[in-house]
Amino acid sequence: MRAMADVTAFRTPGFYRRARPRGFAVHLNVTEEHLRRVRELTVRTLIRFGVGDETAEAARLVVSELVGNAVRVCGDFVPVVVEVDVMPPGVVVNVHDPEPLRMPSRKGAAPDDGEAESGRGLILLDLLAPEWRVFWSPIGKMICCRVPRCDGGHG
Repeated sequence: MRAMADVTAFRTPGFYRRARPRGFAVHLNVTEEHLRRVRELTVRTLIRFGVGDETAEAARLVVSELVGNAVRVCGDFVPVVVEVDVMPPGVVVNVHDPEPLRMPSRKGAAPDDGEAESGRGLILLDLLAPEWRVFWSPIGKMICCRVPRCDGGHG
């Protein structure tokens, strides 16, 4: 019965978490609260699987950026799927959103421009997950990232 309680604790309106052998998948309608929860879940899960703090924080930033981009493209309460899994030699982060035609694009902001309020998200992805890719998915599109392990672990 304990396993059932653990799973249902993450099933609330607009936020459905499914545990995986080395991570999780969350289906959520994006709100500030749900974004906070998925960021916290990312760090807690990765630490539990032996991922170091620096890598867990990088994955949290990638999740936050990709979910934020989905909101900018699709609007508040957009349904997204966030998948986070520990795989050798890094952490895989996939975020699905329902807009297949709006692809990530560079806005031209310099990484060190203190005046820019946006436009640096892809620079952040390039730094934290240098081999990120975009794929079409049954949901719409999926941004697939691999965050390299900074701690030398291999999953």
